[in-house]
Amino acid sequence: MRPNRLRQIWQDGGAAVNGWLQLPHGFAAEVMAAQGWDSLTVDMQHGPVGYDVALTMLQALSSSNATPLARVPWNEPGIIMKMLDAGCYGIICPMVSTPEEAQRFVGACRYPPKGYRSFGPTRVSFYAGSDYAQHANDTVIALAMIETAQAIDNLDAILDTPGLDGVYIGPADLAQGLGYQERVDPKHPDLVALLDRIHEGCSRRGLITGIHVASVEYARGVIDKGFQFVTVLSDGRLLAAAAKHAVDRIKGVVAEEGKAAGPY
Repeated sequence: MRPNRLRQIWQDGGAAVNGWLQLPHGFAAEVMAAQGWDSLTVDMQHGPVGYDVALTMLQALSSSNATPLARVPWNEPGIIMKMLDAGCYGIICPMVSTPEEAQRFVGACRYPPKGYRSFGPTRVSFYAGSDYAQHANDTVIALAMIETAQAIDNLDAILDTPGLDGVYIGPADLAQGLGYQERVDPKHPDLVALLDRIHEGCSRRGLITGIHVASVEYARGVIDKGFQFVTVLSDGRLLAAAAKHAVDRIKGVVAEEGKAAGPY
């Protein structure tokens, strides 16, 4: 079976740099795959990517070393299983706020007896190998998004979920839900302390801590703290930023400072 490169990076004590795919096209995914990301996540929650397009995007990633992941639209077993069958080696699940929701999510990612995933490895058997089903439970990554006040209240119980590989912090929703104005790259001491608390809980249990950030500087900062999975913006946001920078330089326009971009 094709190994999950992310698991090897983490086993070696490294941090993975994840790319975010929102542009609904296989060629856009192929361009991103050529840039050296450790993994690439097809975002099906926010943006225009549906299952049919996501499948072509996963095909475009097949020739690269980037581990294919997906953020599903919701904690719904059908789409989780369908994306795993399509070739994803990991799922990021939004809005996991209770231990019961965490258990439901993890169960959809695991074949019995560890879960209730239905057997039907369609495309993934070509991507991963004919022995996929024998090793899938130990290969597929399950990351629950922590992004609500309720999730913080239930943090320890969520982190104790058997089979959960780690969490992925959604800073925009988390900050909004807690009443803070910041949305990305939070610097408020209370939010920074909260991120540290989440990471400490993960570290104590041997779980992965991931987060979505808006700048390279913030990404380096959380990696220095020990976060092992970091996403910087998205393909669309990176394209827009590079294009605007080029146009502004040609026109001699002074770029605006301190204007925080959204996470995607």
